[in-house]
Amino acid sequence: MAAVTPVTEHLLRSRRLPDPDCDSKDDRGRLLIVAGCTALPGAVLLAAHTAMRAGAGKLKLAVCKDIAIPIGIAMPEAMVIGLPQTSAGGIDHSAADVLTSQIEGSDAVLLGPGMVEDDDTERLVAALVRKARDCKLVLDAGAFAALRVEPDLARTAPNAAVITPHAGEMAKLLDVERAEIEANPLSAARTAAEQFGTVTVMKGGQTFVVAPDGQAWCYEAGHVGLATSGSGDTLAGLIVGLLARGADPATAALWSVYVHGEAGRRLARRYGGIGFLAREIPAEVPCILAEVLT
Repeated sequence: MAAVTPVTEHLLRSRRLPDPDCDSKDDRGRLLIVAGCTALPGAVLLAAHTAMRAGAGKLKLAVCKDIAIPIGIAMPEAMVIGLPQTSAGGIDHSAADVLTSQIEGSDAVLLGPGMVEDDDTERLVAALVRKARDCKLVLDAGAFAALRVEPDLARTAPNAAVITPHAGEMAKLLDVERAEIEANPLSAARTAAEQFGTVTVMKGGQTFVVAPDGQAWCYEAGHVGLATSGSGDTLAGLIVGLLARGADPATAALWSVYVHGEAGRRLARRYGGIGFLAREIPAEVPCILAEVLT
């Protein structure tokens, strides 16, 4: 079994991010986020803000029609697409047809933060993953419903998708008890990477990243303050922002896990421990990226 490599600044410098040496926002990366529901519109904003702080150039947000205008006001940098919605306040599966051209025009796509876990979400995500022939994918939260129904779904994409489950979500994905995941998160990450063909980010006190070929990494320097509502949305946004910039899936995951953890440590020092908010994480991202890159 492959050894587990620590995620350090030295490692990241050996896997440098693409230089943003371009004049066009399109060249910096075109990003689409399909996320949220009427009960959780904030997940969209957390992911979107972090993706832009990671350096993506052009942002589109696809959300339920009832929250499209408020989202657009809160995120003026984005083009916002209002989608048909269900009576439960989620995105209706028919939105897949509306989003075909948006998928085709994107370099990276994030699916799932804040989405309702139901049949509509499962059908929508499955359809969008199949349409994502030329872009990189991150699947988070509600998007896992599609993987549970169709484990080979992510293998249809030319690039390995990145998935970002916490212990509870991983337990549902692998159909085991949460205690089993918490007892051996690395084993769970290896199983998921092999079963789904994904770069798997197993979030927790230690965060493990496992690639489909079995390579494994561990980040151990996170902070308990990151165990707070919305923190996972910022991590997913960070990953997709780096993918949009041109990083490969494993590199984007490793950089994001490190930067996210370091942001938590810095905020903890500033606020005296726990109690900082997920919305404060994005502002830390550009400086951390710059420091590691120099």
